[in-house]
Amino acid sequence: MSRIGRKPISLPKGVEINVSDTNYVKVKGPKGALEQQLPPEIAIEQDGGVLTITRPSDDQRVRALHGLTRSLLANMVTGVTDGYQRVLEISGVGFRASREGKNIILQVGFSHPIRVVPPDGVTFEVLDRKSANEPQQVIIRGINKQTVGEEAAKLRGLRPPEPYKGYGIRFQGEKVRRKAGKTGKTK
Repeated sequence: MSRIGRKPISLPKGVEINVSDTNYVKVKGPKGALEQQLPPEIAIEQDGGVLTITRPSDDQRVRALHGLTRSLLANMVTGVTDGYQRVLEISGVGFRASREGKNIILQVGFSHPIRVVPPDGVTFEVLDRKSANEPQQVIIRGINKQTVGEEAAKLRGLRPPEPYKGYGIRFQGEKVRRKAGKTGKTK
């Protein structure tokens, strides 16, 4: 059995879940509502405040979907109760971010500023730098783990950190492998 698939999911107070016959799942919570079509081969059973996921056979495809279904359901429950966030750090001379309504404007070494519009369910927050040496932080928040991660990856992809001075946009805590620069000509 899948170790992840066997773990039950406990539903916190204020979370409602509806599962149709075809495994179309709707989850409502204090932060919002999510819905997703899950594989119909997997059985989702609700007993009070606990969800259990079972599989009908040990076929390889069904075994693979067992843990995936449990993870997707757990992510939906966590999203509507706590939400998700990713923190990006912007470092470099003249690199900065600012908010304009819901959008953010990035100045990251191009000849023009880049305006990023958040998709539905995602919000951006820009924190000011505490000192000139610290990187500026951009926080991406939302209830859907996948869209929050995709937006963070898109922003990082605009100017990934370069290996010589470390300038660019990186995830918080990301280690950038640094390279040594050119050495002078020796006589």
